[in-house]
Amino acid sequence: MKVNVGCNTLTMSELARICGGILTFVGGELNKDTPFSYVCTDSRETADGALFVALGGERVDGHDYIDAAISSGSGCVLCERIPEMRNDRKYVAVVVEDSIRAVGELAKAYDRRINHRKVAVTGSVGKTTTKEFIASVLSEGFRVHKTEGNYNSNIGMPLSMLSMSNDTEVSVLEMGMSALGEIEYLSRIAEPDIAIVTNIGSSHMGHLGSRENIGKAKLEIVKGLKKGGTLLLNGDDDVLRAYVNPDFIPVYVGIDRDCDFRAVNIRQTINKTTFDIVMKDRTVEGVTIPTIGKHNVYAALFAFAVGVRMNLKDSVILKGLCGFVPIGMRQNIYDLGKITVIEDCYNASPESMRAAISVLHDISVTKNGRMTALLGDMYELGGFSERFHEEVGLYFASLGGGPLYTFGERADGIAQGAMLGGMATEYVFRNTDVNNPELSAQMLLHSLKEGDTLLVKASRGARAERVIEYLKENIDRLCI
Repeated sequence: MKVNVGCNTLTMSELARICGGILTFVGGELNKDTPFSYVCTDSRETADGALFVALGGERVDGHDYIDAAISSGSGCVLCERIPEMRNDRKYVAVVVEDSIRAVGELAKAYDRRINHRKVAVTGSVGKTTTKEFIASVLSEGFRVHKTEGNYNSNIGMPLSMLSMSNDTEVSVLEMGMSALGEIEYLSRIAEPDIAIVTNIGSSHMGHLGSRENIGKAKLEIVKGLKKGGTLLLNGDDDVLRAYVNPDFIPVYVGIDRDCDFRAVNIRQTINKTTFDIVMKDRTVEGVTIPTIGKHNVYAALFAFAVGVRMNLKDSVILKGLCGFVPIGMRQNIYDLGKITVIEDCYNASPESMRAAISVLHDISVTKNGRMTALLGDMYELGGFSERFHEEVGLYFASLGGGPLYTFGERADGIAQGAMLGGMATEYVFRNTDVNNPELSAQMLLHSLKEGDTLLVKASRGARAERVIEYLKENIDRLCI
């Protein structure tokens, strides 16, 4: 990871003072006010003006790469110990007990220098899309900073905060987690004015054991929420609906229940969704977003609610929603030859799988073609993995899907579920080896038909986009 410091430079003496570290000169007397203009955790990305952060780890220890960072031009190091290395190496170090927490303290101090409001987003599914919708809306009225890519971890989010420019008016920060305590840590660094929990799903079930425990972990976001701040929750989620906090009365968004911001009259075409938003004091009609699926309606509702809380006019909020642009490999819909592809390979959970399958169903009905899918492994489900994969297959079959292509050992359970749901064996194609995407692509090349809509979705580790890449390279061989 690497980010430019938004205010251009910080100094090593500032770093030592902020994080309570010991300023150390290695190899001779150096300038304690040595500046750094960007921060990185990968020694291969260092150069003159870089602060290299040495992170400890079970498999890779960043302290073993300090020498490489210095040889690449970095003269500044944040570390937990000074390793032995060549005698001719000279650099300034700040030595701390915990490098990750030191970066967090630095980000918190830097953030407090900037007069801006903050929106924090977490949840099992849809947090990145929700963050992007919020940023799109707020950009219509403010100078907005947002976390980019996967910078939502205990090191990634603080690094993202350090890249914020001095003129930022609102920052939108995404928070990820895999264990209890992690969201609390990030929330106390960010100190948000508005906190959002999109939903409580099954991701990390292998680590936390139940949706209730996952809910506790996600709701730690209130730990840093400013007094008088706004807590936005999904009112259709049973775990979130049961949450009680005397310090923060939740504002609910949803579709199926009586919520403070409720989407009704939802209708969609192949590339957009239109709906109305009902609030206690008024109704806003004709809200349009350039994407489809119920999960995207939730994301847009959160963004609308944030816009209202930020005192933006309805017309400004609607412009921001309409201007939303999907990022990465999330629900990218396009034509490939004579088929339609839904590329949704960024990640997968049981909930996001069902949401994507619903979108696939709606598009295939609109196009009057077959509902086909390549569905891959879902990770971090622990002992629930077999059951959840099977349920995805059952859901696919219940909507009349087929053919089905599975990708990975875990995804074999999706195939089993589809057949239990009544799908004929001859419409189920399996590939248990995620290191052989060509095999799945070959199956698709020989069985796709004109008018098919193909969904490709799996957890990030499966890298299912490789199947699509092979299809694109061999589109002339598609047997249509």
